[in-house]
Amino acid sequence: MLHFRCRILASSLQLEDRTEQFIFAMDHMTKKRDAKRQAILDTAYQFFRTQGFDQTSVSEITAKVGGSKATIYSHFPSKEELFVECMMAATESYIEEIVTLFDTSGSDPNTVLREYGIRVLSFTCSPDIVAVRRLLIAEANRFGIGKLFYAKITVLRAQVAALLARFMAVGSLRPEDPRLAADYLRALLEAELVEPLLLHARETPDEKEIKLAADRAITVFLQVYAPTAIETSEC
Repeated sequence: MLHFRCRILASSLQLEDRTEQFIFAMDHMTKKRDAKRQAILDTAYQFFRTQGFDQTSVSEITAKVGGSKATIYSHFPSKEELFVECMMAATESYIEEIVTLFDTSGSDPNTVLREYGIRVLSFTCSPDIVAVRRLLIAEANRFGIGKLFYAKITVLRAQVAALLARFMAVGSLRPEDPRLAADYLRALLEAELVEPLLLHARETPDEKEIKLAADRAITVFLQVYAPTAIETSEC
């Protein structure tokens, strides 16, 4: 009886050991796959940025990163999807940072929105992001690339609208459609600096210029959406 119990215990220990080995192997494979995916994204981004979508081929990405076309297509169904993911990779950390700001923000819209404005303009006026936006504009109509990217950034747009809705709910801002308010806020922030940058009509602004532009945009926004703002009637 004792011998039988020992055999059961030994089998149980062997099974546990094999399970741990399997988990370790799966974890290693996942990390390896994630590393390969990131390497593909980094390499493809450099090609897309310097050569554009048309002049970049999956073959040259494969030659640079190693492996085969099948490896790339196992991560990304198409060249178009790879392009969009490259563009999104450049914006993900920014979106996470902005969402964190909203999660930890206080109840004063003046303070929160001015900080938001500075962060948005610092990001959108950076050379890398200006290059990304130029690429997206140039390739927007190709196989729905513009629609794909637009759909992926709705997370941030929804977060901004939710923040404005909270301010409206407590009376800090005049109650209006928060989604439209978020769009107007973005337009005001980009009005002064972004278009000239996209058109190569000016140099990258410094921190002082960004802060002043953000302050002016937020001042106008808060005047329009102040709780005591004068409502205009429709003609």
